[in-house]
Amino acid sequence: MTDCLFCKIIHGEIATTIVYEDDKVSAFNNIEPQAPLHILVVPRKHIATLNDLVAEDTYTVGHMIQVAQRLANKNGDGKQGYRLVMNCNQHGGQMVFHLHLHLLSGRQMHWPPG
Repeated sequence: MTDCLFCKIIHGEIATTIVYEDDKVSAFNNIEPQAPLHILVVPRKHIATLNDLVAEDTYTVGHMIQVAQRLANKNGDGKQGYRLVMNCNQHGGQMVFHLHLHLLSGRQMHWPPG
């Protein structure tokens, strides 16, 4: 997907600091953080939305969650808590149409947000 922001980041066309990377996912800081720690975990394979997942993506999505858990623990937030969020489509709050998992931590999270 040549016009996808996250694909460009994953392929090194847009510079950012990658905080984690393997053959399935990349993780980097959100440019508009909503918490002291706000990392996006993104599959290397372009998947537009949660609705576009297929059975073969099951491992990748589970791996995204495990990577987020490791990053939260690495940053000292594992015991106090963190939030994982995936948005789907415009009404769900998705702004970049490449599946991604938000890891938010470093402060008390409230529900509803605000």
